[in-house]
Amino acid sequence: MARGRLRIYLGAAPGVGKTYAMLEEGQRLASAGADVVVGFVEPHGRRPTAALAEGLEIISRCAMEYREASFTEMDLDQVLARRPQVALVDELAHTNVPGSRHAKRWQDVEELLDAGIDVVTTLNVQHLESLGDVVRQITGVPQRETLPDEVARRADQIELVDLPPELLRRRMLHGEIYPSDRIDAALTHYFRVGNLTALRELALLWLADRVEEGLQRYRAEHGITARWETRERIMVALTGGPEGETLIRRSARISARVPGSELLALHVVPSDGLTHGDPATLAAQRALVESLGGSYHQTTGDDIPEALLQFAEAENVTQIVLGASRHGRLSTFLRGGVGHRTIRRSGPIDVLVITHEHAAGSTSALRLPHPSRATGPRRFWTAMLLAAITLPGLTALLVLLGEHVDLSLALVLYLLAVVVVALVGGLVPALVAALAAGLLADYYFTPPMHSLRVQHLADVMALVVYVVTAVIVGMAAGAAARSTYQAVRASSEARALSRLATAMMHGQDLPALLEQVREDFGLEAVSLLERDTGHAAEPRWYVVASTGEDPPERPYDADVDSPVGDDLTLAARGRPLSSDDQRVLGACAAQLGMAYSHGRLAAHDAETGLRAAAEHTRASLLLTESRDLRGPLRTADEALDGLGVGVGVGTDTRESRNLAIARSSVRRAVQLLSDLDELSRLHAGALDLYLRPVDLDELLTAVLDALGPGGHTIQCSLPELLPDVIADAAVLTRVLTALAAEAQRHSPPDRPARLTGKTRSGQVEIHMTDGTNDAVQGAERGTHPSRTPDSLTLRMCRDLTETMGGTLETAAADPGFAVTLTLPGASRRPITPSTPSRRRISDSRQPLPGCTEVTDRRSLQA
Repeated sequence: MARGRLRIYLGAAPGVGKTYAMLEEGQRLASAGADVVVGFVEPHGRRPTAALAEGLEIISRCAMEYREASFTEMDLDQVLARRPQVALVDELAHTNVPGSRHAKRWQDVEELLDAGIDVVTTLNVQHLESLGDVVRQITGVPQRETLPDEVARRADQIELVDLPPELLRRRMLHGEIYPSDRIDAALTHYFRVGNLTALRELALLWLADRVEEGLQRYRAEHGITARWETRERIMVALTGGPEGETLIRRSARISARVPGSELLALHVVPSDGLTHGDPATLAAQRALVESLGGSYHQTTGDDIPEALLQFAEAENVTQIVLGASRHGRLSTFLRGGVGHRTIRRSGPIDVLVITHEHAAGSTSALRLPHPSRATGPRRFWTAMLLAAITLPGLTALLVLLGEHVDLSLALVLYLLAVVVVALVGGLVPALVAALAAGLLADYYFTPPMHSLRVQHLADVMALVVYVVTAVIVGMAAGAAARSTYQAVRASSEARALSRLATAMMHGQDLPALLEQVREDFGLEAVSLLERDTGHAAEPRWYVVASTGEDPPERPYDADVDSPVGDDLTLAARGRPLSSDDQRVLGACAAQLGMAYSHGRLAAHDAETGLRAAAEHTRASLLLTESRDLRGPLRTADEALDGLGVGVGVGTDTRESRNLAIARSSVRRAVQLLSDLDELSRLHAGALDLYLRPVDLDELLTAVLDALGPGGHTIQCSLPELLPDVIADAAVLTRVLTALAAEAQRHSPPDRPARLTGKTRSGQVEIHMTDGTNDAVQGAERGTHPSRTPDSLTLRMCRDLTETMGGTLETAAADPGFAVTLTLPGASRRPITPSTPSRRRISDSRQPLPGCTEVTDRRSLQA
């Protein structure tokens, strides 16, 4: 029986429309004549989704009991007995109720597919097993229901159902995803814009990788080796030399100019495993590549151009970036340049050769390698000393033998000495020994004796052949010695770094890691020091961890120090280290610095997590308590209103006054709860703004209406040509209403609150005061330190104003109330007969010259 086909609708988060798209596909297939049944669909109370399932055959669910609770699951046996062509099964990663045939719903789907039934299902990206840790870091919520990635990869078709985060949050606010009692919590935590954006990117990248896998599989199945430039891939070849950073940055700039391109870095290691590049330099270049968004790779091969091109063809690379050769013309002529050979074999792949300051010919001076770099200074000077002793001693012995020694025997013995010197010290000592031996053989064993002149042509040929042979043998022996030395060094370095990395993986603490380093290098004491950045004039160092006797406490007290960063260094006391040992010590210091940084980050993350959890708990408790308190406060307000009806004329004035105070306090508490809820929604990012030019005259009418009839007096004075402000009308109304209520609450009975406005540097300043002269002057100046209490209402107004791109400052108003609200001003509109005059909102009072003054009696509601 042919296996059924699996189609997955993938989404970044709940509510994007996966179930709706699945039901739409079911309706389309049914209208085309296919036998479609609904195996399991969970509409989550969404009426449009439930309505879309009408007309399709729905398989009844099976009821199950677990821990004295009833649950329903898909009736797998009934679906198998029905044997439809297509089954719609929602929530592929769902965990079945214990006691079901399978633990996971995807296992039920696998059985349907094995039975030849096509399945259309849904899946959220956060349920993929490989993304569990990433999703937990983003959302802070661990995913208990996960799906193996291989199940999703085997799907015949995956379709992404996508919605922008803003639209998804709007759907949440309208109650189209969760019920109303879960909206605030969801918007505050999981459905934040950052979370949704990150999950959306994860879904897009995961699906793009699946598309890339499908393309590579298709190319392999059809034997397609030609490049398909579906994406620009730029590969930079690294040798481990100092020019690597220049090539990486140049390649990154090339990649940045092509949207959607990919940057790769490749280092070719010889088959003997001995890299010719500096490991520390390669590690730094790898970090640079990864910081620029690229990926680092290594491959093995003796033919570098062939290895580069094989990797490029396997990865569908479109451009190869090479550095200009650091070798001279003679070396390039003898061995052939890598760039020239790569260009000749590259075919359709573009090859870019980038010049750099380390290229051959960039400097006029002839740069020779250090003679002791191949085998180390100790072996170099040992070989030179050996040549200085062996050649004169051998010459003296041959001279003593006299007539029993001819030129041929002397040259063979000298050649043996040259080989020994080459094996000990490498190429340079071998060349010196070969030339010195040739001169000695000419002086002592070639007629005429004790002269550098050569009498016979055969002797000339013999000496020339000897020198050439000695040079060749010396080069071969030197190469062997160099390879042996590099192998020993690489083995010891790898062993030291491997032991340190293993110790770090096993979770050993810093003192144990330092002890490992001390033993590897034979040091007396090692310390990891951190500088106190608060003392720049005279740096102070603190010992993070140490081991050994009398460890150094400052870098300049140590025999060897290896800086890890600007404020961290590894200091050691003991035997002097060679340059190679210091390089390895630097790599170990970098690993120790990473271990220390990771430990600090882990501790900081743990502390931050505890604080975030505490803050989350506190916010949740406040929101819950605020909702629970609203009902009793409304009941108390209604009861006070009922008592107020019974208090009439002739009633005790004190009783009436106490009743008014109680009513005002209850309404104040209700307003504070509303402010707290608004502040929580604002900090959760659940506030959608619509910024546009807003007329303050029209807005003040809404503010005065929101305050209610009766009560205190507010004097509003605005210039005639005051421009509109860029703001959200509803949010600005909320801010001005709250500030006006606060100003009324602080105003003396004989001094009404004042609202004034003016323009300054393209911005509109709105001053709200309690009406006292000192407060007005302080608010208009806005330069004195604040004495206005920073209440919950002011904090809410400040946050709302900053969300709109403005500022809210409190001014010196002791003991009164004065704030200055600043918003961006819109372009000034000319007053024409068709434009209503700002004087239309004025009351019976006459306006001041050049201003509109509005006076209205409104009650205090907050």
